[in-house]
Amino acid sequence: MPPAVLPLLPLTPSTHHHHGPCCCGSPLLQRFHERMMAEISRRHFLGGTAAVMALFAGLHAPSAVGEQPREREGPLLLTHLRLFDGSGSPLRDDVAVRVEEGRIAALLPGGADAEGAEVIDCGGRVLMPGLIDAHWHTTLAGITQVAAMTADVGYVHLVAAREAERTLMRGVTSVRDVGGPSFALKRAIDEGIVAGPRIFPAGAMISQTSGHGDFRMRHEVPRGSTTPLSEQERLGVAAIADGEAEVLRRTREQLMLGASQIKLMAGGGVASTYDPLDSTQFTERELRAAVEAADDWGTYVTVHVYTPRGIQRALRAGVRSIEHGQLADEESVRMMAGEGAWWSLQPFLQDEDANVYPDAARRESQLQVAEGTVRAYELAQRFDVQTAWGTDILFSPQNTPNQLRHLAKLTRFYDPLTALAMATGRNGELLALSGPRTPYAGTLGRIEPGALADLLVVDGDPSRDLDFLNDPERNLRLIMKGGRIHKDRLGAAS
Repeated sequence: MPPAVLPLLPLTPSTHHHHGPCCCGSPLLQRFHERMMAEISRRHFLGGTAAVMALFAGLHAPSAVGEQPREREGPLLLTHLRLFDGSGSPLRDDVAVRVEEGRIAALLPGGADAEGAEVIDCGGRVLMPGLIDAHWHTTLAGITQVAAMTADVGYVHLVAAREAERTLMRGVTSVRDVGGPSFALKRAIDEGIVAGPRIFPAGAMISQTSGHGDFRMRHEVPRGSTTPLSEQERLGVAAIADGEAEVLRRTREQLMLGASQIKLMAGGGVASTYDPLDSTQFTERELRAAVEAADDWGTYVTVHVYTPRGIQRALRAGVRSIEHGQLADEESVRMMAGEGAWWSLQPFLQDEDANVYPDAARRESQLQVAEGTVRAYELAQRFDVQTAWGTDILFSPQNTPNQLRHLAKLTRFYDPLTALAMATGRNGELLALSGPRTPYAGTLGRIEPGALADLLVVDGDPSRDLDFLNDPERNLRLIMKGGRIHKDRLGAAS
C-alpha cells in the first residue's frame, strides 16, 4: 500500500484489490466522526435532506440522497413469487411472504388471504434476501486515493453517502465494513438522513509499526514519545499499535466508538510500499490482547493476512475470521476448519476488475494471489470451512458499479444457489458473530419468520446462473430494506 498523507490503501484485486488498510476508527476517527456528525446534524436541522442535496449541488457532484423510501401503512403481502430463502435450498413455489413492522411476519401458502395487508404482486419473479458484502469499505470505496488525500473531510463523507445509496440500489442491503471512518455515515443512514445499507463497522484498522496499515512517509520515522499522530491516524483510517498495551488501548477505542467487530492487519499485502506480501505482523501475544478485549465486549477480531504462518498465528490467538488468506496451505485450512473460523474470501482473479500496477514486483505478487485464489476456493470446499463472500473494493469509484459481478464470478467454483446463499444466509451468520455488539437486532440474509425484511425481487433464475447480477439496475425490480421500499419497478416493462 502506498503511503501517503492519507492512507494509500491497497488498490489490488488481490490483496487489496480494493482493499487495504482497514481505516475507520482510531483516536483520529473519533475527531473525524465528531466533525462530520456535527456538520450533518447542523444541515439536517437547517433543512434535512434538501440542505444536504443543496450542498452536493454546490460541490457539482451527484446527489447523495435520492428519493425517500416509500412508506406503506400496515402489513404487506408479497405474492405470485418464487422464493429463495437464503439457505441455498431449491426455489419454492406456491408461497407468499407477509411483512409487518419491518420484519418477516410469516411464510404463507400462495393463495393465502391478505387479511388487511397491501398486496404486492411479484409477477412470478424470484424473491430473495438482500445481499450482504462481508468485506466492504463504505467510506473509501467510491473515492480515488488522490481525492481522499487532498479533499476536505466533509467532501469525503458526502461522496461516501452518495456511494452508500448506490450500494443499496445494487441490492446490497448490509455490509461488514472492515476499514474506514464509517461511524458517522452509519448513524446518518440509521437515522434516515441518507439512504444506504446497514453497516457493521470495524473502526480504524489496527496495524503494527511497518505493518499494512502504517502509511507514514519515510520522513515521519522514527516517531518519538511526544510525536503527534500521523494524518491517517487522526482521520481514523488507521491506528498504529506496538506491544500488548497499545493494541489493547486501540482495540478498546474502536469499541468505544461503536465497532461491531475489530480489524487488525496480521500480514503484508500486494499494494504495499513497505510491508512485503510474505511478512508476518503482530506477535501472538499482541493479537491475543485484541481478541481478549473484543471478547470482553462479546464480539470478535478479524485479520487481514495471506500466508500460512500469519493465518496459523492468528488462529492460535483466537481470531475468528480470516480476510483474504489466498496463500493458505492445507495445514492452515484444516486449522481454520478445526477452530470453526470463518474464511472471508474475495475472487481476486487478476481479471478486468483487478487493479493495474506499473511495477513488476507488485504484478508478480498480484499473480501469486490470483493463482492462490483458485486453490483457496477448492480447499475451502474440501475441508468444509465456513466461507464468506466480499469484494474489497477500495479507492476505485470506477469499480463500485461492478460490485455484484464479484458474486456472479463465484459460479466458477460453486453452483449458483450455493454462491447466492454465501452472499445472503451465510454472510448473515458471519454478521451474527458480533453478538451483543450487532447494530441491528434480528436475522439478516434469510427469509424466515422474525427476520428483518431486507428483500429483493429479481428478473433472473438463480437456480441456473447469477448473470442477472451483472445488471442490477435492470434486473432488480424491487428493493426493500427493513420493510421500506427503496425501489419499485414491478409494474415497469421488461
